[in-house]
Amino acid sequence: MRHTISVLVENKFGVLTRVAGLFSGRGYNIDTLNVGPTQDPNTSRMTIVTRGDDATVEQIVKQLNKLVDIIEVQDFRDGEYIDRELVLVKVKAGSQNRAEVAQMTELFRAKVVDVQTKSMTIEITGGASKIEKFLSLVNDFGILELTRTGKVALPRK
Repeated sequence: MRHTISVLVENKFGVLTRVAGLFSGRGYNIDTLNVGPTQDPNTSRMTIVTRGDDATVEQIVKQLNKLVDIIEVQDFRDGEYIDRELVLVKVKAGSQNRAEVAQMTELFRAKVVDVQTKSMTIEITGGASKIEKFLSLVNDFGILELTRTGKVALPRK
């Protein structure tokens, strides 16, 4: 089962290393990890997606709370949070299919950010299901390159 964990940390040297070390030292895998500043320049928010049963994730949360420079840890449950991801994808798009790729981009409320003679680079944001559906459809044209930010999330409350 996938879990999304939000970790509010003090913006200090070595915090990311300690968090990643906790996961690797205990044999837990991180599916995605996103770190960025918050409205307070002294804090950053880490959004970690990992897999495990409830007991495993509960153990991870307890261990995270013991680390130095950790302010708050939240294990988000379905419906308790809002999440988004950003993807940049370069798709094969020549003169024959450029209009079709642009139309699909528009349908998903994505944005063309670069056009070359044989490709288009598209920016898409949204939840996991929207992103996966879009990528499966543009895969028919041919994906040349792709990069993803990983999930960012905030609680609803």
